[in-house]
Amino acid sequence: MRVLITGGATGLGQAIAFKWAEKWKGKEGGIEICIADINQERGDETVNTLTTQGAKAFYVYCDITSDSDVETLAQTIEARWGGIDTVFNNAGVATGGSLLDETIDQWQWVFDINVLGMVRVSRALLPIMRKQGGGYFINIASQAGLTPIPYMGSYNAVKAAVVSFSETMKLELAPDNINVSVVCPSFFKTNLDESMRSNNPASHKMINKFFAKADMTKEDVAESIYQQVSKKQFLILTHKLGKRAFLLKKLLPTQRYISNMLNQTKTMKRSMEKQN
Repeated sequence: MRVLITGGATGLGQAIAFKWAEKWKGKEGGIEICIADINQERGDETVNTLTTQGAKAFYVYCDITSDSDVETLAQTIEARWGGIDTVFNNAGVATGGSLLDETIDQWQWVFDINVLGMVRVSRALLPIMRKQGGGYFINIASQAGLTPIPYMGSYNAVKAAVVSFSETMKLELAPDNINVSVVCPSFFKTNLDESMRSNNPASHKMINKFFAKADMTKEDVAESIYQQVSKKQFLILTHKLGKRAFLLKKLLPTQRYISNMLNQTKTMKRSMEKQN
């Protein structure tokens, strides 16, 4: 099993690497993992840990906003492995703020990483998968892409774009024997807040509060992803409350759902005003 994980040096990407190494330990052929990330120190640490777990692993510096970095990554993968089985498009950042808080620069920044970065990596690895006759893309989106909450406009938008892009990939690549899944986790204990951008301090406090209240760890989320990927599910929801929210949105009349969300928005607005 040959696995590439973008943003694999920390957070959920790292947890996925450790989970796949754990599950594949002792299996015939074993597992080889490429950690593609911009953090060399953490990348090396992750590779060292994977090696102690019995996995073959190596690190490649890759900024997914750079065409040349992504092309070098694809060339390295092909030269080293001759092919690839699974690509986790995991690298991403967080943003927050109201419509007027978020600048166009912030919108462009998060789109370039969370959406176009995924597009670059997928385009670069797709020819390799087609040549070998199959493969698997697993794209990390967010519950925010299915049931958005206020004051996270750009983040909601990019994650919704990832969901739509993933569905397009699923339909388009099926004739090539290439599978696609999209993962939509809710808040969990991780380091995503380290990369968060927002011009409103209250947004940082609100997001940190959500992370602090999270009832799942990144390891829990990685386990849920593994179980559902094993069944090749397309839409992977990892949180019970997330599944409930998605179901309510699908089943409730639109106006009733919006009314419920408006009530929650009022509560959030009051909370943010107190923090400012």
